[in-house]
Amino acid sequence: MSSNGTLNVRDFGAAGDGVADDTAAIQKAIDAAAGSRATVLLPAGSYRVAALKLHSYTGLAADPAWSYRDFGGAILRLADADAACMLNLTGAVGVTINGLCLDGGRLPGKTHGVLFDKDDYGNEEDAPRIERCRISHFSGDGVRLGRIWCFSVRHCMLSHNAGSALYVRGWDGFILDNWLSGNGGAGYHAPEENSSVTMTANRIEWNRLGGIVISGGSHYNITGNYIDRSGGCGIRLGLREGHPCQHLAITGNVIYRSGKPDWRPLGEHESAHAWFEAARGLVFTGNAMHVARDDRGQGEFSPRYGIVYGRLENSIIKNNVLHEGALERLLVDLGGHGQNVTVADNPGSLFN
Repeated sequence: MSSNGTLNVRDFGAAGDGVADDTAAIQKAIDAAAGSRATVLLPAGSYRVAALKLHSYTGLAADPAWSYRDFGGAILRLADADAACMLNLTGAVGVTINGLCLDGGRLPGKTHGVLFDKDDYGNEEDAPRIERCRISHFSGDGVRLGRIWCFSVRHCMLSHNAGSALYVRGWDGFILDNWLSGNGGAGYHAPEENSSVTMTANRIEWNRLGGIVISGGSHYNITGNYIDRSGGCGIRLGLREGHPCQHLAITGNVIYRSGKPDWRPLGEHESAHAWFEAARGLVFTGNAMHVARDDRGQGEFSPRYGIVYGRLENSIIKNNVLHEGALERLLVDLGGHGQNVTVADNPGSLFN
């Protein structure tokens, strides 16, 4: 171990030449780190690996050197299409993954880049930190967190995965300053129990299912995000097994050219910047929405609608701007509301 508490995978036999199978060498380094709560360092190189299992209070780190289009620095490349994931954090507490590139290689199967999947929530905060990583080209989700309790994903690029960029079942999360781009699912997808998440300053773009898709979630702060060219709604709040979405503040976001019409058949109200169904305690204010088509003047303009809403209670949709904000209707009221619903002062115009 070095004087700064790191273990170098090269000292455990990892080649990093893009040819050798480095799974055993890197796993040996990770196992050694577990005994001393150390960080495993990966120098720049291309490491072919199958699934790797991380342990509590350990780190896996490299110097980030990637761009929007290219991998760089230390790159873990998937060598096993049958693997459930590349990095398995299940059961580990206090893990940090920092500065790595994870490349799924577009292999078939259903492999997630990072997986956390417990049977229950346990008695301790899990607190994994995923930072400054690029996680791309997996046949599953970029990051899939199941029954997670306390987590952060910061300064990462989760892109071009067949599933969602970030799939969350759990609570107490911070999702800050990421690119969630070009995924087959949603940028952020929470269809099971979920709550207490802060999402700030993310670029969420070109995701086929939608930008932010939440079912039955509560206690969200969604602020200052750029949500672009979603295949469904830019933001979708829906009902989950009788659980409405509750206590959400959605403010200061730019939602642009949602409901891309040529990726998949869209339901009646999926061609919208925002669709809120059965929400309580919702604040949607200070957001800007705009119609457009694909880059370089290609494709069809969208969406048809600006804001679609129904069955709200104690909620406000106010002071949003929809300048050239929809093709057909700026606001679509589906009715069925409970008490104290205010929808007012949302100026805008249809796109001609």
